[in-house]
Amino acid sequence: MLIPRQKTPNLSLPTLSHGQFDLGSDAATNFTLVTFYRGLHCPLCANYLKELERLTPDFAERGVKTIAISSDGKERTQAMADKIEAKNLRFAYDLPLNLAREWGLFISTSRGTTSIGIEEPALFSEPGVFMVRPDQTLYYASVQTMPFVRPAFREMVGAVDFILANDYPGRGEYTGAV
Repeated sequence: MLIPRQKTPNLSLPTLSHGQFDLGSDAATNFTLVTFYRGLHCPLCANYLKELERLTPDFAERGVKTIAISSDGKERTQAMADKIEAKNLRFAYDLPLNLAREWGLFISTSRGTTSIGIEEPALFSEPGVFMVRPDQTLYYASVQTMPFVRPAFREMVGAVDFILANDYPGRGEYTGAV
């Protein structure tokens, strides 16, 4: 289980057009917003990533770098980037599923061809959104078992403003007896 204010697992993956992504050296001023998505087969992911693409400049103004990650290979990842007309959002690919588990992501099995006619991989991770500080400690996490009802990126932009203005700490850090 990932704990706020503690170091996240290492994350180093190839990207489509930004070289090797390495979370530990990403050098975001305030946060890296790591968005794990299910893959090309997921129409909800495409709509979700379109919103992140649109808001990536707003995050950048606040010292937040964005990246979208899936276990899809390079070709499927490029197809997703093309589908959402990505210009600002970085895409990483080939997420090993054992690493997805380290991040607390749920793993699903294929149900065949989706409603948009794309075959699901045999295994893939479900969505998760994480805000990670430059020292690689976790600030925020949201993990889903389903593709539905994800955190709203527009609200997250406003939250970053509040966090920075108030030096608001990551919450959920207590691990003692209850």
